[in-house]
Amino acid sequence: MQFRDVIGQEAVGEHLVRMADAGRIGHALLFTGAEGVGALPLAMAFAQYVNCTGRTGGDSCGVCPSCVQMSRLAHPDVHFIFPVNKSKTAEASGNVEGDKPVSDHFMHLWRKQVAEAPAPGYFSEQAWYRTIDIDNKQGFISRHEAGEIIRKLSYKAFESAAKILILWLPERMNEQAANALLKILEEPWENTYFFFVSEAPDRLLPTIVSRTQEIAVPGVECGALALWLAGREEAAGKDAGELARLSFGSVTEALRLAAEGADEDEHFTLFVQLMRLAFEDRHMQLLEWAETVAGMGRENQKGLLENILRLLREAYMLSIGMQEVAYLHGKELEFCRRFAPYVNGRNIEALVRETERALLHVVRNGNPKIVFTHYALLVSKLIVRI
Repeated sequence: MQFRDVIGQEAVGEHLVRMADAGRIGHALLFTGAEGVGALPLAMAFAQYVNCTGRTGGDSCGVCPSCVQMSRLAHPDVHFIFPVNKSKTAEASGNVEGDKPVSDHFMHLWRKQVAEAPAPGYFSEQAWYRTIDIDNKQGFISRHEAGEIIRKLSYKAFESAAKILILWLPERMNEQAANALLKILEEPWENTYFFFVSEAPDRLLPTIVSRTQEIAVPGVECGALALWLAGREEAAGKDAGELARLSFGSVTEALRLAAEGADEDEHFTLFVQLMRLAFEDRHMQLLEWAETVAGMGRENQKGLLENILRLLREAYMLSIGMQEVAYLHGKELEFCRRFAPYVNGRNIEALVRETERALLHVVRNGNPKIVFTHYALLVSKLIVRI
């Protein structure tokens, strides 16, 4: 991965290049940015630049042995850590040791995920979990994995001057894993760098954050994203500028919007059902809705609640006359225009609070039947009938 492969993040790339050229790389960098804005590709491009032996024009050369190994994600001095869990796919290939799955068991799938994403390196956490087939369980980074990190980094560099660890989604570390890494973050070995890539830095332990230097990655600028989309087959016949505007600067979201067909998105359909049943106070059907959602996988449930939060926000923007900052299109826009009068200052805070509470319970493995039954009935009480 070179900086030229990163979509629309020239300013951040130039900052990283200046940092490396001046020999002022912090031992622990925290790349922060929403899904799809390019934080992971930037971290990989920077790792390639740091170890490149033929840097030129503010980028790695792409042809030296180090760059070739990085392009295959097979550099012996660059290690990748990411959330994993027990997987039927890994078990079938004999890549699991007991009940302690670690990133090394999934490296062949990681290389495939990075390379085969519609834009290399741009993919969602849920897409990764589908690739590793973890049966709707949530991925995590364990204390056992932290031990593997320390073991790997304790060795001398094999081929390059620097040893680099790229840790994707450090917010998935449990507390034991985070605490196990604290000492090495406080007293790192020479020429050893940690590149954390986080979509939710607020979920990290403050002790981890305080030992890192943040590299904030903003959303991709609308013009740059539109220009990139215009050359994509997925966006053929679509308004690239409008897709870029609606995506909040996220490449993965822009591709999702471009790929939408005539069928309604499952989460949107469930949102519409919930709001209609809640408005009509149809409690028996709300219980059926809750049972349907309870039967979905946990990651799918989380995705649904996150989409409900987004759609509630957009409906509220429409209800207070701020259409210019409402990021909806197609059937979502059509429904929310009609639904907007029922989401206003009297209930929006309570609706958001209860949706966030349901999301928290799902993340913490609450009983889904209880969580969604309670949530659906509360929504029915909160919808304003005018």
